Amino acid sequence: MNIGIDIDDTISNTYETVIPHAQKYQIEELHKSPVLNRSTELATHKYTKALHQWNDEEENIFWEKYYLKMLPKVTAKALASESIKELSKNNKIYLITARWDTEKKEVEQITKKWLEDNEIVYDELILNAGTKLESCKKYNIDLFIDDSFKNCKELTENGIRTFIMDSQTNQKYNDEKITRVYSWPHICQEVSKIEKGEI
Repeated sequence: MNIGIDIDDTISNTYETVIPHAQKYQIEELHKSPVLNRSTELATHKYTKALHQWNDEEENIFWEKYYLKMLPKVTAKALASESIKELSKNNKIYLITARWDTEKKEVEQITKKWLEDNEIVYDELILNAGTKLESCKKYNIDLFIDDSFKNCKELTENGIRTFIMDSQTNQKYNDEKITRVYSWPHICQEVSKIEKGEI
């Protein structure tokens, strides 16, 4: 199979790094309450904006100021490296991320170094994936793993099997056609079922 995998909050614990930086920005620069607005729509990767109720300008300033500082600091999810190595034995691994790059290609450099440092194996890295659907079609992805319910829903509706990585921002979203997974060992178990024709 060709397996597509998102990076942020799927392979990495990005939320745990981004939210404290967003809180710092919210308190020290915007002088607003740090209380998170969890009643809002969180089905996409723009959860930082939604949780803090930022306008477009406030969001843009945050990412311009903190984006490159935060990326190297995120940690890998437990057992992600071992699990992806196991999956790569019988499958091609495509890392497909919405991470956008700078003119100096700093994000690409940071991301590749992070993947190497965390021993994440892959066949191809696709940055700045405008839509995951477009990239999945281009690379003939059979299974895609992401934390974004919106992405999983769109892919499922277009015939691509999806696993949604359980996270703080997607727990209220469910679809019987999308398999919810809770860890990388769980992902390996579900992929094994697919390979054996059990699901």
